Amino acid sequence: MHTETIGTKELVGVYQPGSHHMVGDGFPVRNMIPGAGVDEQLSPFLMLDYMGPDQVPPSARQRGVGEHPHRGFETVTIMYHGKVAHRDSTGSGGVIGPGDVQWMTAASGVVHEELHEKEFARQGGLLEGIQLWVNLPKAFKMTTPRYQTLVKEDIPSVDLGGGAGRLRVIAGTFRGVNGPARTFSPVHLYDVRLTAGHQVELALPDGFNSSVFVLHGQVVVNGTQAVGDVELALLGKRGERVTLEAKQDSTLLVMSGQPIEEPIARYGPFVMNTREEIIQAVHDYQAGKMGHLS
Repeated sequence: MHTETIGTKELVGVYQPGSHHMVGDGFPVRNMIPGAGVDEQLSPFLMLDYMGPDQVPPSARQRGVGEHPHRGFETVTIMYHGKVAHRDSTGSGGVIGPGDVQWMTAASGVVHEELHEKEFARQGGLLEGIQLWVNLPKAFKMTTPRYQTLVKEDIPSVDLGGGAGRLRVIAGTFRGVNGPARTFSPVHLYDVRLTAGHQVELALPDGFNSSVFVLHGQVVVNGTQAVGDVELALLGKRGERVTLEAKQDSTLLVMSGQPIEEPIARYGPFVMNTREEIIQAVHDYQAGKMGHLS
């Protein structure tokens, strides 16, 4: 029996931000997905907004995004600097700061707000984070919402060896270490810090959509092309290895997920499978069925 050796994932392309805009009155973002021109090639990841880095002036008012709904997907907020307070219609809420991750499953629908945390707003400071939208398979789009607060201390950090740096496992597995996030489809999500002059090889599943987002620094992917500040490297589905060589100290987000091969209907904060389901989501929100913040 012939066994084919599955090799390196191809570097398909390198993308810059598609837009630079404000979300609400508190979050300056650069949109990488889908704005950079990549969309279904990254399923189940629907959106990546890179927030900041921005020096926030002191304010007596908590700026951010007021009450708004979501249905049919998950929002994942990864904080690097600053603090964000979250509150939603299920009664969940909390504050996430540097190193923390908030994984909110909107599913059948929630209404929430995201604001600068009160003391952070009062003092001002550096704000930097990422918000991802992760699609849900059709079977789970109308399940009960849930909320996972993944604090820094609960996210395992793996030494890459030889002074190369560290990798935090937010979701999925890396070298036998499991991340704390519970997901509805297979996802690997890594927060990586690489040291200049070092190289690391990552194993990412064959058939998964995979990409590397460089927040800061510069890495050469598979010995072929340099990827720098606020650039997204899209990898091919085939193969199961990617090599990253740091030309500078670099902060990266590595995303890999099993594609959800189902129709997508999107409208604002709703992601469903059909136009009819979108219309229903709008009606349900207007009728108060997703709740409101008290």
